[in-house]
Amino acid sequence: MDISSDVIRGYNDTMILYLLWEQPSYGYEISKQIKTLSDGKYIIKETTLYSAFTRMEKNGYIESFSSQSTDTGKRRTYYRITEAGRKYYREKCEEWVLTQEVVEKFILKGDNRNGND
Repeated sequence: MDISSDVIRGYNDTMILYLLWEQPSYGYEISKQIKTLSDGKYIIKETTLYSAFTRMEKNGYIESFSSQSTDTGKRRTYYRITEAGRKYYREKCEEWVLTQEVVEKFILKGDNRNGND
């Protein structure tokens, strides 16, 4: 089962900022890492990724810069997290814990509802 983009939309920023926490990266690499870390259960669309970059840069959470790729020699746009982005990431993590706590109250456990209502 794949994850619906509607369900995860609010946490695309969190995933991107997580991947930028240690080092700058570029769109395609971030997309690949999201797919890999989610065991292929979530594939972020290119338009979703780049609109997240635009929004987060506008909000001061990330910065973009151009750099020459060491492997291809082409110029790429890289992104790095800012201090404001680190703060926002921590807030989103706290929000996730609370979200899980609330939604968990509405998730059926075991065989409580087996479709015979």
